[in-house]
Amino acid sequence: MSEEMIQYLVLDRRDPKRNMARYYVLALEPDLFGDTLLVREWGRIGRNGQRRVERHADAVRAAEALSVWLARKRRRGYEARR
Repeated sequence: MSEEMIQYLVLDRRDPKRNMARYYVLALEPDLFGDTLLVREWGRIGRNGQRRVERHADAVRAAEALSVWLARKRRRGYEARR
């Protein structure tokens, strides 16, 4: 991971032919106990989606997990929102 850590990222995947308009959010947040949370949210654009929270012992491990999820989503066609 680079020195500049991603804290919040919104990805989109759109395919009008398939009537597909999805979003995926990756965010790193501290919790009250000193751990770092990787928050993932996803769903159809304009609708309420789902949310999962993963607790990591430190920011480095959380950033590594974020990088893994980002690579997965890019392989599936998601792009950073402009």
